[in-house]
Amino acid sequence: MSSMVRFTLDGREASAPEGELLVHAAARHGVFIPTLCHDDKLDPYGGCRMCVVGVEGSPRPLPACATRVAEGMVVSTNSNVPAFRKTLTEMLLAEHLDPNPGGRPNELTDLAADLDAEAPFILPDAKRKEYEDRNRLMGYTPDACILCNRCVRYTQEVMQCSALSLEGRGPHARIVPTWERSWLDTECELCGGCLSVCPTGAIFEKFLEGTEQPERELVKTKTTCTFCGVGCQLDLNVDPETNRIVKVTSEPHYVSNEGNLCVKGRFAFNFVHHPDRLTKPMVRREDGELHETSWEDALQVAADGLNRVKAEHGPQAIGFLASARLTMEENFLIQKLARSVVGTNSIHSCEAT
Repeated sequence: MSSMVRFTLDGREASAPEGELLVHAAARHGVFIPTLCHDDKLDPYGGCRMCVVGVEGSPRPLPACATRVAEGMVVSTNSNVPAFRKTLTEMLLAEHLDPNPGGRPNELTDLAADLDAEAPFILPDAKRKEYEDRNRLMGYTPDACILCNRCVRYTQEVMQCSALSLEGRGPHARIVPTWERSWLDTECELCGGCLSVCPTGAIFEKFLEGTEQPERELVKTKTTCTFCGVGCQLDLNVDPETNRIVKVTSEPHYVSNEGNLCVKGRFAFNFVHHPDRLTKPMVRREDGELHETSWEDALQVAADGLNRVKAEHGPQAIGFLASARLTMEENFLIQKLARSVVGTNSIHSCEAT
């Protein structure tokens, strides 16, 4: 356990575990420090300088996202710091030409509204070269990017790959898949993690082009991913006007995935609205055709069929197929049904084939 240290925060006595980042210590004491380049999943970076705070004894403001608490530290977040933040915000706005790509939340414009900051001018060479990619899942708008490097760091530190990198210099710099290839031609698995950590929406879901509602106007419903047995928690984002799922997100505090998703979990939700999807149980009648019925009738028909096969051919003629998409408890009940009720040991999993 880390020892506790005492420090002063805006004139008040405060305490925190030794070595805790200032941005986290301040948040626990009810003091919000804005950040753009910081993400709890990533190592301290201190790139955007939006989180600068005054520290007694330091000749210049220090980034709270990369400065750790020490005994006796005196920290101020409300002296001349807001003026620094407003200036930094205006500098970023001067080359931020697209404030709302794909309808995703934009932390920079939110911060500008809070600080009453506006771009004093637009840099004449602020326009960045567009990046077209043939993948159908994610899009990238360079003019919305603030080069905070969160997406690049996510691919390196969390996904342990080199899917994204910085390309170009000065005002022409942009973030692109490595070697300016397509996302499909790099180590990228299209998990969308870089998209989820982007603070300005520069990387966005192309699926969102199917709705006119910004992300904050969508209705979120928390659920469990159905694609494997890990149990990742996610939010289905539904357009309230069309009542259709238009995107999937996940929060960092969700267990067991901590906001991370795979390509299936984040993007493979179109089956929900597929016209061929069955929404009611169906039973094949004497005419050989499938007919809609109730769950009670469908379960009774299935039970009668299993009993008939068991009576004519014995229990070993019946096999059970489990799935990794089910929970451990559900798979336990399947084998219990097979062995104790039907009397067969023929149990297999579709993931083993």
